Amino acid sequence: MRHAATFVTAATLFCALLCGVAHAQTYPAKTVRLIVGLAPGGGNDAIARLVAQQLSISLKQQFVVDNRGGAGGLIAAELFAKSPPDGYTLLLGNVAILTIIPNTLPKAPYDPFRDFQPVSLIAKAPLLVVIHPSLPVKSVKDLTALAKARPGQLNYASNGLGSSTHLATELFKLMTRTKIVHVPYKGLGPASVDLLAGQVQLMFSSAVAMMPHVKAGRLRALAMTGAQRAAAIPDIPTVAEAGVPGFEAGSWYGIVAPAATPRPVVDTLAREVAAATRSREIADRLNAGGVVPVGSSPEEFAAHIKQEFGRVRAVVQALGGKLE
Repeated sequence: MRHAATFVTAATLFCALLCGVAHAQTYPAKTVRLIVGLAPGGGNDAIARLVAQQLSISLKQQFVVDNRGGAGGLIAAELFAKSPPDGYTLLLGNVAILTIIPNTLPKAPYDPFRDFQPVSLIAKAPLLVVIHPSLPVKSVKDLTALAKARPGQLNYASNGLGSSTHLATELFKLMTRTKIVHVPYKGLGPASVDLLAGQVQLMFSSAVAMMPHVKAGRLRALAMTGAQRAAAIPDIPTVAEAGVPGFEAGSWYGIVAPAATPRPVVDTLAREVAAATRSREIADRLNAGGVVPVGSSPEEFAAHIKQEFGRVRAVVQALGGKLE
């Protein structure tokens, strides 16, 4: 009886393995849906469409972007978490869906570690630290020294509560032990207007949006928030290089599948997403937009999510559990 039970178990596992391999060999056999938690037209949507177009070519099946905007990505994530784990419904994961919502919503309807399977990190979008020229600083070290000398007297703008610009600056404050007052705006436009007018003194923002003002002398650039210097502006140091070791912040984008998606399918997707991201056509377009192409394995993306989740949790805890 014991030998019979062992045989049945082994046979079951062997069949499951064969089914997984067979599924991977025929995958994808129909249209694949890529859910994006924001409306068409923004950076998330643009990156999703770039990758979906390339995957449609390389895997010879249509990858269709499905925009489900609302609640900062919560609606899309909740819908996705209930999808069958067959590889035909994917999600463009970002900092909001995978780290901010689970850390700030007490009863979030999904768990990014339990319900999602990381596939590949597509790209990172570091921010540019800019100040109004009236501020008497020319480096990150100068800024830190001034903020410590004038606690609570400097103001910074953000795109809104919980935005990447907000969290990046709060992480900077946490790591430098400075007190800088947060002034949230409803988007980049109004925040930029007040920054250019000197109503607020600094901002961590999009390099593409800010560099024209830097070149015109209306703003001064101090550093980039990425782990490496940006290819488009290599003369600007990273925050870590400029005096805050270990600092890294900004937006990022990757593909996730539902948990329990067959590993052969995940591996196929990861390989093709990484190849698409690193292709000259997509890499050039991402770099031109201030976004750093990555392309990774599922394990590398999982490690990235875990690290970023910890960064966001530290910021949220420093703010007393609330984004304000």
